[in-house]
Amino acid sequence: MKLSQSFFYTLRENVKDEDSDSGNLLVRAGMIKKSSAGVYMYLPLGYKTLMKIERIIREEMENAGSQELLMPALIPEEVYVASGRRDNFGQSMFSLTDRAGKAYVLGPTHEELFAAAAAMKIRSYKDMPFNIFQFQTKFRDEARPRYGLIRVREFIMKDAYSFDRDAQGMDVSYQKMFDAYKNAFDRMQLDYKIVRADTGVMGGLLSEEFQAVTDIGEDVLVLCDQCSYASNLEVAACQDTMNDCDEAHLPTEIVETPHSRTIEEVTRFLNEPADRFVKTLIYRVDGKPVAVMVRGDREVNETKVLKLMNGAQIELADAQTVVEVTGAAIGFAGPIGLSCPLIMDQEITHMANFITGANKTGYHAIHVNLEDFQADYTADVRQITEGDTCPVCGGRIVFKKGIEIGNTFKLGTKYSKAMNLEFLDQQNKLNPVWMGSYGIGIGRCMAALAEQYHDEHGLCWPVQVAPVSAAIVVISTKDSDQMQAAEQLYQQLQSRGVDVMLDDRDERPGVKFKDMDLIGVPVRITVGRKISEGQVELKLRTAQQAETLSIQEAADRLLALLQQV
Repeated sequence: MKLSQSFFYTLRENVKDEDSDSGNLLVRAGMIKKSSAGVYMYLPLGYKTLMKIERIIREEMENAGSQELLMPALIPEEVYVASGRRDNFGQSMFSLTDRAGKAYVLGPTHEELFAAAAAMKIRSYKDMPFNIFQFQTKFRDEARPRYGLIRVREFIMKDAYSFDRDAQGMDVSYQKMFDAYKNAFDRMQLDYKIVRADTGVMGGLLSEEFQAVTDIGEDVLVLCDQCSYASNLEVAACQDTMNDCDEAHLPTEIVETPHSRTIEEVTRFLNEPADRFVKTLIYRVDGKPVAVMVRGDREVNETKVLKLMNGAQIELADAQTVVEVTGAAIGFAGPIGLSCPLIMDQEITHMANFITGANKTGYHAIHVNLEDFQADYTADVRQITEGDTCPVCGGRIVFKKGIEIGNTFKLGTKYSKAMNLEFLDQQNKLNPVWMGSYGIGIGRCMAALAEQYHDEHGLCWPVQVAPVSAAIVVISTKDSDQMQAAEQLYQQLQSRGVDVMLDDRDERPGVKFKDMDLIGVPVRITVGRKISEGQVELKLRTAQQAETLSIQEAADRLLALLQQV
């Protein structure tokens, strides 16, 4: 690639409408350009990095025995209606109709079509196992696109699906994909954690996420400071470590608490700490009211509540529903005398003489005890917090932020049953196929790498994913000796398989150096005045100083560096 003949540009100033380091640097480096909210162009250098990420993933998928295919992005809506997922996706699906009025969607994911493709092959148990994958564009109407390539409406995903005759076979296929993912992310040199996660709209038996660790991450990673425990915040289990309170139970009293609705207001009014309170929140799970109790200084984990109730959707109840269930305005709900199912967090079983809402506007109940009400469910439904006890080893819980770059699911028979994907076993009985699903966001990998590998001067790509491995910068393009030496070195490196760029633009040296730092070229070879002595400068992107070497030494040093990665 010779820059004088290439599509190449950079921006000197930060981009006003990019709210992340990765988005800002990728746009400034001329690698991506926003087309509309959550939709980006991949320009030549950015596309080269994207393709290198894709190549790594493809190689690992093929090494694991998966075969590549390509599914359509335009899909009949009825496919998702048949699987029961059309309502789950709701407004996040882009919907349209053709000229005949038939309803279509732009595919947000492809489980249903892969199941339909598998049905073309599968007849008996002898037709499995197998695994197929694709790189395809997905479309999801994000309500709030942000952070550059991290939260977008159009994105490229590698998705794979395994098909097996039983749970044991699915476990084997899952492990192959799991290992392939680790190999791929290791080769990219990503700093990542693997966490247990909620299965969400995908459903199934198990979900694990590969999370790139970065401060801008939207997900909270729950980690232990002593062991390898790792979980997504949504499903992190809370260890029950409280001791039973030995206070004598006092009779319940109703006290007036005017203008005190929130925990902060009531604790201040009654002059009691938050951990002496129990707050009762009214939710709607699949449209039906449900009350949830947690300690005053805790937060409800809505994912745990949803799982406990086998629900699909959860939201805080509106004011009218709260009045119907409690007889009081929002802020005064309590567990005594409710007219809906009541869920109590396990931590409350150890408490005594606690304070709750009185189900009467302007009043709270004090000295409430377990015998004063009846919980329909007692379970772990609170959000874990930093400093809590690790549920595995008893260590201390710490939080980090992460970007989800990949996920793996044991789907079981969820989709095969919905799509009638069956096989004849050895007794000629029909059985549903066992499936696994595996996804990687290609653009998110690129964004995560940009977040993890940059400094004040620009991007610092690992060699494996950099748009080019090296750049030859000519100080003066008007100097024939410099141009001749640079051209010879360029041809030599290309012939030896190096992905190299020749910066032969008629620009000041400082501009060229800044551009090479901004786009993150791992190795820069500068051809300047010392070419009369047969010498050039070689500088690593992350090094402070350059080395002065002969042309051949520079070529050999570069090749040696590339062989080390």
